Amino acid sequence: MPSVKVYDMAGKETGSVELSEKLFGAEVNEAVLHMAVRAYLSNQRQGTQSTLTRAEVSGGGIKPWRQKGTGRARQGSTRSPQWTHGGVALGPKPRTYKLSLNKKVRAIALQSALSSKCAAEEIKVVDAIATSEFKTKTMVNMLAAIGAGKKALVVLPENDKMIIKSFANIPGVKTTLANNLNVYDILNSGSLVIAKPAIEIIEEVYAK
Repeated sequence: MPSVKVYDMAGKETGSVELSEKLFGAEVNEAVLHMAVRAYLSNQRQGTQSTLTRAEVSGGGIKPWRQKGTGRARQGSTRSPQWTHGGVALGPKPRTYKLSLNKKVRAIALQSALSSKCAAEEIKVVDAIATSEFKTKTMVNMLAAIGAGKKALVVLPENDKMIIKSFANIPGVKTTLANNLNVYDILNSGSLVIAKPAIEIIEEVYAK
């Protein structure tokens, strides 16, 4: 069973905690991780890009010149794609980029992401993350003290606006809730900083 050290906000080691073998000690499936990241990024796309075809551009209803005898190429409309201000041929239209993964694949992807972080020793557990004021400096000092680096994903047990806003101005740092993890954010972080109370929630929600 994987075990990681636990620190306080000053960076002092206060003990260790054992993590779920199923979540943090699983075999890393890179193919499933690729599928999960691809699906996440695709689902962020709005798919609202659109261009006007020759049928949708206003004007162009009259033939610009007669069919024969001018020495020029025949033209039927000034809104054909080869004309300036004409329609766009084969341009993008609104569409959905949504990709879905079944429940089992999503579970394997999350287990693989957490396990890869654990194997790389990039998980930092803090016994309690707390602040009595909106203070970015407090959180910067905590991340430096525990050696979290410049890019981190902070996992909280509950929605604490004071803590979240204190992290908000730190470049490269993102916060999330224990019951709202996603594979992309985990892999995209340098360090995974988890508040100790959040571990129980993670194991309860995802280790089924």
